[in-house]
Amino acid sequence: MSFRIAALVLAAGRSSRMGSNKLLEAVGGQPMIRHAVAAAMAVADPVLVVTGNEGAKVRAALADIADVRFVENPDYSNGLSTSLICGINALPGDCDGVLMLLGDMPGVDAALLERLVAAFDPAAGRAIIAPVHDGKRGNPVLWGKEHFDALRGLTGDTGARALLATNPVFTVPGGAGALADLDTPEALAAWRAPSSQSEKS
Repeated sequence: MSFRIAALVLAAGRSSRMGSNKLLEAVGGQPMIRHAVAAAMAVADPVLVVTGNEGAKVRAALADIADVRFVENPDYSNGLSTSLICGINALPGDCDGVLMLLGDMPGVDAALLERLVAAFDPAAGRAIIAPVHDGKRGNPVLWGKEHFDALRGLTGDTGARALLATNPVFTVPGGAGALADLDTPEALAAWRAPSSQSEKS
């Protein structure tokens, strides 16, 4: 069975620990946000980027990528949940599921997203799919539409952790990129270091 899977790339945060907008920092010769969007564009339709902090700059960094859609979150300062809700509310009604991607995880590639999508089958009890690496669950997570209302009920800045703790989660191999979010200058410098290149897949 073929499913229509959308993607939400969350790109609204304040980057308080980075000191500047991390999504605009260069990674691999391009703004960090482009990695997540490019991966999503390879497997999902539509791809929505939820903007907030410095939204115009984020849009400019993606201006040449055809078909990407933008959703502005005016309440982004109230936490990650507001971006999740804003994105869910903007999805087409015929989506079977949505990939939730964080904009600061450049190690997430199309191959990982394809594994998540391939495992998705709500009728078989696989309505939430997440990657695992070294025994740790990471991101992104694929959510079936039956969970959309619960996602809309989230509050604060903790994302969907509570829902993951109370629902069955099917996992697939993720690679190190599924755990690496670049929140600080130190994390960004470590990711850029040549010695780390072999550890990113």
